Amino acid sequence: MPVDLRSDTITQPTPAMREAMSRAEVGDDVFGDDPTVQRLEARVAEILGKEAAVYVPSGTMANQLAIRAHTEPGDEILVEANAHLNFYESGGPAALSGVMCRWLPGVRGIFTAADVEAALRPPDQHFPTTKLVCAENTHNRGGGSVWPLTHIHEVAATARKHHLRLHLDGARLWNASVASGILERDYAAPFDSVSVCFSKGLGAPVGSALAGSREFIQRARRFRKMFGGGMRQAGVIAAGALFALEHHRTRLAEDHANARALADGLARLPHVELDRATVETNIVLFKVKVASAAALAQELDRQGVRVLATGPGSIRAVTNLMVSKADIPVALETFAKVLKQMA
Repeated sequence: MPVDLRSDTITQPTPAMREAMSRAEVGDDVFGDDPTVQRLEARVAEILGKEAAVYVPSGTMANQLAIRAHTEPGDEILVEANAHLNFYESGGPAALSGVMCRWLPGVRGIFTAADVEAALRPPDQHFPTTKLVCAENTHNRGGGSVWPLTHIHEVAATARKHHLRLHLDGARLWNASVASGILERDYAAPFDSVSVCFSKGLGAPVGSALAGSREFIQRARRFRKMFGGGMRQAGVIAAGALFALEHHRTRLAEDHANARALADGLARLPHVELDRATVETNIVLFKVKVASAAALAQELDRQGVRVLATGPGSIRAVTNLMVSKADIPVALETFAKVLKQMA
């Protein structure tokens, strides 16, 4: 089997998770009578300290539902330029909500209260109305960077001062919590809405959730139906998400340790440029000084190690449920061999 470091989305359900899914009670979720979905939504709301949650097929849908439920067409949202909902969601804010994205600068995806303040427009009929500030924790393109809680509170205070709402893309919030020791509910507390994902590090086959107030989630459910996210006997997949939520959160520490070991080994290889201090969770970003990152990734794949080329000279490797501690030396040996071949 190849050592697959392309993403934590490649994880497959464990035998115990498959067993839980096979025994799931089901109903019609659009009618609100799937008991397994209900248990999952209640548990997510409890963990995040919110009144309610809604189960959705993907993290992209969770983020786009949040934007639509917080805004009206013609509004503006503030979002870091490399955020997932801006960079990887197919123009969803414009297509689905009719809003403009005003980009904030960030350091590894993390912006400041001053950045928010500087982006605000004066009241004027010529300008869109700014409604929402969006943050991402951990930040994907930031290399799995974890937001300091003090930064979050400072951004939230500025947003509240200007009557703005706050949404957290917490697809990898579980990783942030394990890495920092800060409870998910404490990260979530300053935000009006929070999205979380079950099919990345937690290893469930399908699904994300959006959490917030009961009134907000009721509005989001209407847009879930409008966007085509209403599911019927969804308890089968919700059972996998619920199993992952209860059994796989703490094990993310293993992925983080594997990422640090991988980064330590890569940093010692010739033709690799990597700052080990940036590896906070399970994502390792680095540059390679060979012909092209794409060619390197292709040859690595041929020799049994899968990574993603994210630019002409940059690579992303993500440790995950399918990668063991024993796989890291194998991956490093293959990297060393292929780099030597291509140098």
